[in-house]
Amino acid sequence: MPRRHRPSSLAALPYLAPGLLAAALSTGASLALAQNPGAPLGIVVPYPAGGPLDKTAHILAKAAAAQLGPVAVQNKPGAGGNLGAEMVAKAPAGGNLLVMGAVATHAVNPWLAKPFPYDPVADFTPIALVARTPNVLVMEAGLAQRLDIKSTTDLVKYLKAHPDTLKYGSGGNGSIGHIAGEMFKSLTNTRMAHTPFQGAGPTLKALQDGAVALAFDNLASSLPLIRSGKLVALGVTSLGSDDELPKVPSINSEVPGFNVSTWFGLFAPAALPQAAAQKYAAAFSAAMQTASVREQFKAMGLEPEELTLGAFGSFVRSEHSKYGFLIKAAKIKTD
Repeated sequence: MPRRHRPSSLAALPYLAPGLLAAALSTGASLALAQNPGAPLGIVVPYPAGGPLDKTAHILAKAAAAQLGPVAVQNKPGAGGNLGAEMVAKAPAGGNLLVMGAVATHAVNPWLAKPFPYDPVADFTPIALVARTPNVLVMEAGLAQRLDIKSTTDLVKYLKAHPDTLKYGSGGNGSIGHIAGEMFKSLTNTRMAHTPFQGAGPTLKALQDGAVALAFDNLASSLPLIRSGKLVALGVTSLGSDDELPKVPSINSEVPGFNVSTWFGLFAPAALPQAAAQKYAAAFSAAMQTASVREQFKAMGLEPEELTLGAFGSFVRSEHSKYGFLIKAAKIKTD
């Protein structure tokens, strides 16, 4: 059953990297990529081991093995996910690699650095959207109690009365958490400083240690701390509420226009034959609907998705345009 929240699509903006596309078209070797049917399939996770994408990749690799044979998972972190995505975009012939790409690698990062090492649209064949999950605005429970902040509206009132007194943390400059924070400040006309960290883990530790007061973190990593009572969830960043936090309202209900969600899915190199793409899409879609995978996803606060191939590709293009608009409007930089 689909989650209640769904990101809205914005009007597509022109794709602004023709140079990257031209470079890809001029590189015959990269367009001659072909998967080797005899080699085992691999999933590259462009982030460190132990995070939500890594855990999800291992779950799907095991579940899809019945149809695809052994599926190996390897981590290639670095550059905000760009290194692992580039590895698959430029994989040698016969590499049989997929990447667990995400909103960062395929919709956000390409707008933050020019030139960019790969084209997030032209260099990949979208296979399957795996999950969409909102970020959640969280605050350390003790601090929230001391400041009497129980909702997004309470937070806005406090920030207006005490500008620049609270800091928010994120997984890095240009991360979804950073974009969410800047969007929040813009829509509420409030001020708070941003402190970037290297990923969700250090951000959550800094939040618990009191180095920052707030974070717009993805639900999958924050949910255990919310359930344990260490963090207070003030609002979810999607348009509607989330099944895992039914009593927590959307930020949009208190700050109209706020909508930022995290998503991730499987991509292959652009030249993957259509028959292979269909085979992979069918296998991973079937795996996501098994009782075992659904149960493991639920424990992580995730719901399997249903977009594959062309439909997933349309979604990625829409998200790429949407975040280009947000990043330019908020003047977000990585340096």
